[in-house]
Amino acid sequence: MVPLAAISALTLAVIVVHVAVSLALVLLILLHSGRGGGLSDMLGGGMGASAAGSTVMERNLDRLTVMVAIMFAFTSTVLVIRLQ
Repeated sequence: MVPLAAISALTLAVIVVHVAVSLALVLLILLHSGRGGGLSDMLGGGMGASAAGSTVMERNLDRLTVMVAIMFAFTSTVLVIRLQ
């Protein structure tokens, strides 16, 4: 474990961004539909929207989740390199 006094300002900024991205990723994953629920049902999509396939909102949620997951992987890699 690296002492807090030895961490540079850039590393501390990456840690803060990493924590924010982690929380956002958890939230986005929880918004996805499971077997019969999710964002579309929560916001009034109901069975009609799920029978017609993915809604625009769900596709945008998928895109946003992938972007946040890529940011999570990037910040994880940066932290591994900086904290060695």
